[in-house]
Amino acid sequence: MRTCLVVDDSSVIRKVARRILEGLDFQIIEAEDGEKALEACKRELPDAVLLDWNMPVMDGYEFLGNLRRMPGGDVPKVVFCTTENDVAHIARALHAGANEYIMKPFDKEIVTAKFQEVGLL
Repeated sequence: MRTCLVVDDSSVIRKVARRILEGLDFQIIEAEDGEKALEACKRELPDAVLLDWNMPVMDGYEFLGNLRRMPGGDVPKVVFCTTENDVAHIARALHAGANEYIMKPFDKEIVTAKFQEVGLL
């Protein structure tokens, strides 16, 4: 079964994402900040990462840079999921190695479409 690491400091967002992604046949791993997400990736790289930008301890941008520098860290598909919607943030995320970008709030149709676009579905 494919795995998706859901990284968000909001337990509500993680719960909504879990429900959607489990419906798409993903096994879910959760982390509430980038540091915990990085620890999870060191144990086992997921197939996908649904990643928030603004979090305590380590934000999504810093996590993404660390992930992409890890051995095999170029493999997981990373979809940023955030309220940051200006072009500069989107360009910065894509330049850092994100595969796609979703705006909050999101729903099943948006997640499904973006995961299809990056080849996960």
